Amino acid sequence: MKPQLFALLTAAAWGIGGYFEKKGLHLGNLPPQLGITIRTAVALVILGFVSAPQWKMVTQASPKALAYMILGGGVLAGSIGMLCFYTALKGAPLSKVMPIAFTSPLFGAALAMTLGGEPVTIKTIAGMVMTIGGIILLTV
Repeated sequence: MKPQLFALLTAAAWGIGGYFEKKGLHLGNLPPQLGITIRTAVALVILGFVSAPQWKMVTQASPKALAYMILGGGVLAGSIGMLCFYTALKGAPLSKVMPIAFTSPLFGAALAMTLGGEPVTIKTIAGMVMTIGGIILLTV
C-alpha cells in the first residue's frame, strides 16, 4: 500500500480513537493520566506481539538511534504529548481539541525543513498556511 494510504488510515484511527477516548474519560470520570496509561498498556501488548520478530534488531541499532527513539517517541510524543492530549480531551470539546492537537505535521515539517535538510518550497509553505487557517476556522 502507498504511504499516503497509511497516513490516511493513521488520521482515521487517531480521529476515531480520540472520540472513544474522550467518551471513556468522561463516562468513567477517569483522570487523563489513567486514560493514557490504559491506552499505552493495551498498545504495548499489541505492538509487542506484532513487533516480536524484529526485537533482535534493537541490539544492532546505534545508541544514538535508540536515544532518538526513546526521547522523541517515548518521552516527547508518547508521554508528554499524550498526557497533554488527554488533559485537553478531558477539558474541552473534541471538535476544538483535535484540530489543534493534530497540528503536529506543522511542527514536523518545520523541523524537517530547518534541521532535516528538506527543501522549503512555496507549495509546502502554502500548505502550512492553509492548515493553520483551517485550524483557526475550526477552533475560533
